[in-house]
Amino acid sequence: MQAPRFWHRDKGLRATLLQPIGQVYAYATARRIATGTPLKLSIPVICVGNINVGGTGKTPTVIALCQRLLDKGHTPHVLSRGYGGSLKGPVLVDPQIHSAGDVGDEPLLLSAFAPTWVSDDRRAGAQMAVDAGAGVLVLDDGFQSPALVKDMSIVVVDAARGFGNGCVLPAGPLREPINVGLARADLVLSIGPPQTQTHFVRTWGGNIALPHATGHLEPLETGMPWTGLRVLAFAGIGHPQKFFATLSSLGADVVKSEALSDHQDLSPPLMERLQREAAAMNAQLVTTEKDAVRLPPASRQQVLTVPVRLELDDWSVLDGLMEKILP
Repeated sequence: MQAPRFWHRDKGLRATLLQPIGQVYAYATARRIATGTPLKLSIPVICVGNINVGGTGKTPTVIALCQRLLDKGHTPHVLSRGYGGSLKGPVLVDPQIHSAGDVGDEPLLLSAFAPTWVSDDRRAGAQMAVDAGAGVLVLDDGFQSPALVKDMSIVVVDAARGFGNGCVLPAGPLREPINVGLARADLVLSIGPPQTQTHFVRTWGGNIALPHATGHLEPLETGMPWTGLRVLAFAGIGHPQKFFATLSSLGADVVKSEALSDHQDLSPPLMERLQREAAAMNAQLVTTEKDAVRLPPASRQQVLTVPVRLELDDWSVLDGLMEKILP
């Protein structure tokens, strides 16, 4: 299900009417955080989370952070709840034996970059990572979870959408009020091209009294000649339109784009329909890395992927924060 449009407009009548429910939601979130008893691990914990629901760029951020930590000689492990997976864990993700249906699409993708654990019980999963030799734990989501003491918290936000209409669910896209969430964070990371970053600072800069880093998603060079290629693009991510825009920027001729729900099951009937439509249009099926791990085996040879990586405009702020907590 796509987010309601009014979430990303100026506060209107619908948001105003729903605000009392949003206040209850915010109170419940704050109470859960305040009454929890977080576990302090023997290793540093870096949380990559958000205040918004939906896609903000957490997965590319976790990948970039793990690669940065590895480059600096650290041993990162990732801990995820494994949204959409059937296994409750704690379990170490093994792409040789696990599917997205087992552990969720994001952990399966992340496991290619660092040992990744899936666990409904974050404390149990974290302890398993420590026992397995993790030197630093990267928490994928969990910013509002009181399970673990976080040595550093990064709030990731889509620069184009910002914090939407500034309201809490269901009146807006926020899990908690902006000032409440940012008070627990150490860094805001906004992701998007320069023009959206300018808009983000102009709109939300007054709410940010903590370090702010910027970055953008860059398609990896794969040698694929995208220019002029007719494609039928599909994506089940938080904001599919960003993926379709990326394809167009690469020069592809996007003859059709199909926006699916975030984490939507790519069932054989769905893929058969998309393959028929692509054939009728003389087009190539293309999707995201995260969607690709959910493809049924029979479709994997029929679909191209466009991998993207997060490029920070300046690592110095994040590096400085990490140096304070890492051994």
